[in-house]
Amino acid sequence: MIEVRLFATLRQGREKVVMLESQGFSTARDIIEHLDIPAGEVSILLINGFHKTPDTEVKDGDIVALFPPVGGG
Repeated sequence: MIEVRLFATLRQGREKVVMLESQGFSTARDIIEHLDIPAGEVSILLINGFHKTPDTEVKDGDIVALFPPVGGG
């Protein structure tokens, strides 16, 4: 299983935490597309606490955290 944690606006219409079977996904991009999140809406991507790119491979047991662009001043 891959645990996907969604933050802020990415939670709208979705669960806070999504558990996915690892067999169906080879990269973080596959997960983002599966969750129907437009690529431009993901600003920060962490896998197991480390900054990664959408093309990073994912494997069973990974924790993927997705954050939208952060606003404020």
